[in-house]
Formats: sequence, structure tokens, C-alpha cells
Amino acid sequence: MNLRGWRLLALVVLAAGIILLFTGDVEAQCSMCRASLTNSANGRLVRGLNLGVLVLLVPPVTIFCSIFIVLRRYRGNG
Repeated sequence: MNLRGWRLLALVVLAAGIILLFTGDVEAQCSMCRASLTNSANGRLVRGLNLGVLVLLVPPVTIFCSIFIVLRRYRGNG
């Protein structure tokens, strides 16, 4: 990877870090999950469900980014 690529990667990582630092609590729940958890007094359960939903978001984002990178590489060579 050349210097330009490393700079871009560093910028993306820095921007993601800043966004993660300054975001509040994320309500990553569907409406039915939220409705069933509003009656629950267990805060750990709610936090665990939110974390689970965010973890399940990682594979589709990874697949999308991988496809984008592969398409960009082949477009650059052609």
C-alpha cells in the first residue's frame, strides 16, 4: 500500500474513532423488541440486546465493504 492509501486508512480510522467517542446510547432495536423491553426493569438485558443487534450488523457491512474493495481494484486495473 502506498503512502496515499495509508493516509486514507488513517483518516477513516480516526473519523470512525471520533464518531464512536461522541455518540450517545444507540437504540438499535426493532419496534417489537423495544416494545417488549420497555416493560423490563433489567438494564443489562436491554444493553445486551442492543450490543447483540450491533454485532449482527458487522457481517453485512464487512461483506459490502469487501465487494466494494474488490470492484475498485478491478476497475483500477481495467
